[in-house]
Amino acid sequence: MCLAIPMKIIKIEDNLATAEISGAKYKANIDLVPDVKIGEYIIVHAGFAIEKLDEESAMETLRIWQDVADFHDNREKR
Repeated sequence: MCLAIPMKIIKIEDNLATAEISGAKYKANIDLVPDVKIGEYIIVHAGFAIEKLDEESAMETLRIWQDVADFHDNREKR
């Protein structure tokens, strides 16, 4: 199973974007969303940006993922 998480574009060269999440950087092909710009958020799947997100949606999704991680961490500590 693959999970796609919003990432912020920090650099674009030709058809490749460098996107960042929690300090980790990833390369993503942007041929499927050619109108993206630095500072915008994308969903990446299998090395391809498949969708552009507005910042509010990206932040909400990241908050939910953090809630899931926190829940998991708390269960392991019991």
